[in-house]
Amino acid sequence: MAEMKEISPNAPAAQKLLNWVDNRFPLSKLYNDHLGQYYAPKNFNFFYIFGGLATLVLVIQIVTGIFLVMHYKPDAALAFGSVEYIMRDVPWGWLVRYMHSTGASAFFVVVYLHMFRGLIYGSYRKPRELVWLFGCAIFLCLMAEAFMGYLLPWGQMSYWGAQVIVNLFAAVPFIGPDLALLIRGDYVVGDATLNRFFAFHVIAVPLVLLGLVAAHIIALHEVGSNNPDGIEIKATKGKDGHPLDGIPFHPYYTVHDIFAVSMFLMVFSAIVFFAPEFGGYFLEYNNFIPADPLKTPLHIAPVWYFTPYYSMLRAITSEMMYVLMACVVLGALVAVAKLKMPGFLKPVVLLVAAAVVAMMLAIDAKFWGVVVMGGAVIILFFLPWLDYSPVKSIRYRPGWHKYMYGVFVVNFVVLAYLGVQPPSAIGERVSQVGTLFYFGFFLLMPWWSKLGEPKPVPERVTFAAH
Repeated sequence: MAEMKEISPNAPAAQKLLNWVDNRFPLSKLYNDHLGQYYAPKNFNFFYIFGGLATLVLVIQIVTGIFLVMHYKPDAALAFGSVEYIMRDVPWGWLVRYMHSTGASAFFVVVYLHMFRGLIYGSYRKPRELVWLFGCAIFLCLMAEAFMGYLLPWGQMSYWGAQVIVNLFAAVPFIGPDLALLIRGDYVVGDATLNRFFAFHVIAVPLVLLGLVAAHIIALHEVGSNNPDGIEIKATKGKDGHPLDGIPFHPYYTVHDIFAVSMFLMVFSAIVFFAPEFGGYFLEYNNFIPADPLKTPLHIAPVWYFTPYYSMLRAITSEMMYVLMACVVLGALVAVAKLKMPGFLKPVVLLVAAAVVAMMLAIDAKFWGVVVMGGAVIILFFLPWLDYSPVKSIRYRPGWHKYMYGVFVVNFVVLAYLGVQPPSAIGERVSQVGTLFYFGFFLLMPWWSKLGEPKPVPERVTFAAH
């Protein structure tokens, strides 16, 4: 048992109360460890606001979600009507609903930018591998949460989007049909599906999400924040034991984040009040029509934040399978010819490649589309072990690396755009090339990240006062 701290009888009442709490709960210690005495690099820039904004949006989603659940009815016959009731009859219900729907898209905007910052500054490199892994797990949970929440309004696009995505699980060999039936709870998307998705969206996934966010922050504060120079500030400490290139998170970065929050809330409010549908990207027009199992929309597409992966799914056709098989064979031959490995492993690599090609020939392309779609997210988990560059930050990498990352971002945006468009021959070809580039960017990273001569990295962070 920790020793109780004594305090002067003449101390102010607030100080006495704080001491009483500290003797029973480490409130001051938590504040100092994670805010007041947490030293962050002094050269943070614009890209370092998105982690805090993601936390803000999470709070907005939880609070607005609680108020929506008070009036929403998870029943296939009543769900759409209950949403209309919230919009028309519940005082300020329209505002809460639009805040929640806009918040879903805002969440992905800030998370994508947060991940991009980690990508360009090497925030996934040692010693921050766990921070990155927790972040990727958060992203995966966020996708599950958004997908399940998307069904709840029970509009046309909600219903048919869920029908298409759940049916993809039926493509899994052997267990596919049973797996799809388990997820739906019925032979078609219906009341059982709605109840399951509601339970996961409101209770199960948020609990996991909150746990992962806590783990993400604890892991970050254990190893310290990265910075645009990719330099470990803990390596250079002053006589007081604090990093010379660090400053206390509070008040310096709390003020920094308050300004960012103010700017964000202005944009967020403008969308909520003036363009909550955002041209049909945040709220599709088909979702204002009640779900009709007998009438299929002309074009079924997921919400914009899923569309890059949906494009990759649609890119995997029978023709594309031959390209992928050629990539597998070529990769195996290069590995055997170029990589240093024991002699007995070489035939093993070739046999594995042959087995993969045989599987690709035997199993329908639809299944491999699902594998590619899932693999596009799962591959992010392996990023810390794919990057072999001798420096972390894009600032000190060879100049052409910036173009590589720029093409990656443009490619991702193009895939997202193609995902909301109706299928076309040209769109299919572009999405196939984009899919190959997306996976090539990561799978070939152990090779291309080592190419070129990096710039000299300074011993201390580069910083100029504003």
